[in-house]
Amino acid sequence: MGSKDRPSFSKRQKEQARQAARKKKDERRELRKSERNDRPKDDLHEDPDIAGIVPGPQPMPSGDD
Repeated sequence: MGSKDRPSFSKRQKEQARQAARKKKDERRELRKSERNDRPKDDLHEDPDIAGIVPGPQPMPSGDD
């Protein structure tokens, strides 16, 4: 009879470990989600190297007359 109780005990331990891991994973997901929401958002998502450049014809450089 004692050997029959053992598998259910180990099964219970495995299930508790799974639940703990799932809970930890959910907490990490919530943390990442809140960090993502707290981050400042770049409205334009613009490359700083080309910021302010206007597409299209450019004005003539002065002194080339």
